[in-house]
Amino acid sequence: MDWYFKVLRHYARFNGRAHRREFWMFMLVNIILSGVLMVVDAIIGWQRVAGVGILSLIYVLLVFIPSLAVQSRRLHDTNRSAKWLWLWCIPLLGWIMLLSYWSQHGTPAENRFGLEPKTFP
Repeated sequence: MDWYFKVLRHYARFNGRAHRREFWMFMLVNIILSGVLMVVDAIIGWQRVAGVGILSLIYVLLVFIPSLAVQSRRLHDTNRSAKWLWLWCIPLLGWIMLLSYWSQHGTPAENRFGLEPKTFP
């Protein structure tokens, strides 16, 4: 959970670099929380069109900016600019390319986006 809260503390920080573990742990917790909120919405009866409920919609809106920020910082760690996030607009091929970029090791030394990110002790 420390990784998740670290991303939330850097709410709208789009500069710098994000460690691969920071990115993937945030995404894992994000998916789990979204799933739990969808189930709670269904149990309470707050589910609307296409299975989206009020609680899950509020959660998605709250973590949208931190999610974009950590995605751009992860791309910075692989020495790519955040402009590569436009690949989200290309179905399947763009998504696969982003997935591969996020999965790559970061630049081992300082790059144009800053120093190598430090892991938690």
